[in-house]
Amino acid sequence: MANNEESRGLKSLLDWFANRRKLGSTNLERQEREIADGLWHKCPKCGVLTYTKDLKANQMVCVECGHHNRVDSDERIRQLIDINTWKPLDEHLRPTDPLQFRDRKPYSDRLREMEDKLGLIDAVKTGLGEINGLPIALGVMDFRFMGGSMGSVVGEKLTRLIEQATQRQYPVVIVCTSGGARMQEGMLSLMQMAKISAALDRHRQAKLLYIPILANPTTGGVTASFAMLGDIIIAEPKATIGFAGRRVIEQTLREKLPEDFQTAEDLLKHGFVDDIVSRTQLKTTLTQLIALHQPIPTTHPMVLWETMRLSSTAAE
Repeated sequence: MANNEESRGLKSLLDWFANRRKLGSTNLERQEREIADGLWHKCPKCGVLTYTKDLKANQMVCVECGHHNRVDSDERIRQLIDINTWKPLDEHLRPTDPLQFRDRKPYSDRLREMEDKLGLIDAVKTGLGEINGLPIALGVMDFRFMGGSMGSVVGEKLTRLIEQATQRQYPVVIVCTSGGARMQEGMLSLMQMAKISAALDRHRQAKLLYIPILANPTTGGVTASFAMLGDIIIAEPKATIGFAGRRVIEQTLREKLPEDFQTAEDLLKHGFVDDIVSRTQLKTTLTQLIALHQPIPTTHPMVLWETMRLSSTAAE
């Protein structure tokens, strides 16, 4: 009889531990779900957990190690453009499938899936706005849409943006992040390189400013064209910037490349970019550069003083 009671007591004790373990597992799953819902963000570089709200306040730059997390086009526009000044351009333009391209699935199906998933029509947003009160024509590429690849719509929207800027005497800033030309559009995609470059040349002949911002990654045909045609070329820290991929180059040369190869820091050392600017300082830096390059009418000498004042205010 005593043995039966002891056995029942032992069994109930084991049940109690099992229930506690199950309850702890449920709590752990609940905590993981909360983290997954976006309450916290784990830095892929240093592993530090940061409250997502604080990370966004720091423009998605890790406060611990300075890692620049990838941001979408809407977030970029919010970071750079003054509130209530953004006027989007050519939102109606959408890609077609002139080559009837198909790999694992038709190109038209891929476009439809991207639009349903992201709410984007293509890989760039363009528009006019103000940055600390100064007018600007801004193009922002979005890597989420087919790796930010440059198709006909991307080329057309950027060309129209540059032409608008030339007509209005605005500086142009393009945030580049791309895997290169869009293979699903073949030669039509490669033609965009020449079209955008020609528009930039007309912008340059009008003595207007063009600044590309090279984010991570900027590669392929984008690097081979408008990303490297800036009057002042700015890169984000640790951004991968290049034309061909690292593995392709290593296989071609049959030698190991340095660890910092195709990084913003390496390109700065070799003179391919003019400066590396943290995202938290980007708006201030752009304001200074644009203010210093504003056209100054000879009949209004006070404009020089106003330009210097704007630059000084931005620096503060």
